[in-house]
Amino acid sequence: MIYDPTLEFYREKAKVRLKYFFDKGLKFELKEKRFNRTLKQNKYLHLILGWFAWEYGETMEYIKQEVFKKVVNAEIFKSEYVNKKTGEIRDSWRSTAELDSKEMTIAIDRFRDYASKEAGIYLPQPDDLIHLNEIEIELNNHAKNYI
Repeated sequence: MIYDPTLEFYREKAKVRLKYFFDKGLKFELKEKRFNRTLKQNKYLHLILGWFAWEYGETMEYIKQEVFKKVVNAEIFKSEYVNKKTGEIRDSWRSTAELDSKEMTIAIDRFRDYASKEAGIYLPQPDDLIHLNEIEIELNNHAKNYI
């Protein structure tokens, strides 16, 4: 459960829960809960990914993985791990959910630049609400598999 320490109700619930663990001698994990990015930022990302996918003729999932992560933002998303059995070094790709809002802003800006320069696809700024609403309507009406 996530507890909000700014509210007395949740502080008391947390104390009761912690006391329960101590009294029972149970192991527990306590960690900070961070909200990596805003819901507005997340919605904006999915709209522009969907629009790019529609214009490019691919699925949004393909564009997100192959273009947004691997081509445009590999420095942000790519990591490596060692296969325990073979010893081979393998690529791993972070989830967008792991990004903080600053990393997400950088990734989105790079993607917008790429879309315009490399694919000739205009992706509106986050504050261009009129254009974003038009995109949302278009995708909802004609391209549901792109959102």
